[in-house]
Amino acid sequence: MWIRSTMTYRASFLMTVFGNFAVTGLEFVGILLMFSQVDRLGGYGLAEIAFLYGAAGTSFGLADLAFGSVGRLGQRVRDGTLDTFLVRPAPVLAQVAADRFALRRLGRVTQGVVVLGYGLTAIDVAWTPLKVLLVPALVISGGAIFTAVFIAGAAFQIVAQDASEVQNAATFGGNAMLSYPPTVFGDTLLKSVTFVLPLAFVNWLPGLYILGRPYPLDLPRWVAFAPPLVAAACLALALSAWRAALRTYRSTGS
Repeated sequence: MWIRSTMTYRASFLMTVFGNFAVTGLEFVGILLMFSQVDRLGGYGLAEIAFLYGAAGTSFGLADLAFGSVGRLGQRVRDGTLDTFLVRPAPVLAQVAADRFALRRLGRVTQGVVVLGYGLTAIDVAWTPLKVLLVPALVISGGAIFTAVFIAGAAFQIVAQDASEVQNAATFGGNAMLSYPPTVFGDTLLKSVTFVLPLAFVNWLPGLYILGRPYPLDLPRWVAFAPPLVAAACLALALSAWRAALRTYRSTGS
């Protein structure tokens, strides 16, 4: 329904997609401006950072396209309109994800793909079949990990009755952090995004294997192939948290 509503005005849709593409593209423009003054950032060149940025941006864009609408769940919890989803013969999570579905988010996905394409063509890497297969695997797994974060954030909003900014800190903030190499961050932060909220598996760990770079925290090389397993575990935990949070929902009482 929301897609049909959006496509009613094709020119408006194309302009909003381009606007979304341009606005998100300003993030990479900031990186380009930094490289107009320096040759390397944290020991990484522009092409390598473009690869990491594009991989994270594409993964996040796919998750945001599918589940970005759950960010407004807190408002529905506060005003009690989540009740309407509970009485419909459809999964509540699917309804929340489809609520005011914004197809314009394709602009973010497109921007990430463009930068990723540039990074893949510009990096100096000895490509092997394994590394080639790892590229789509890390994008898909990264999207699943971000999706799990979105779902877990939605569950937290049900319990906290708001806290959308907490979710945004983990999703949008996590994507911004992953746009840069891990060498610019301290060990404490690296440990937290590896062992607590495993965002490092979105692009850093598989990406560093492709680039032939040393891993942070002296992790073993095989962790580059762990993202699918990490994504599956994160989705399982997030869905469990969602079901538990939904059972605690008691409406507004008004």
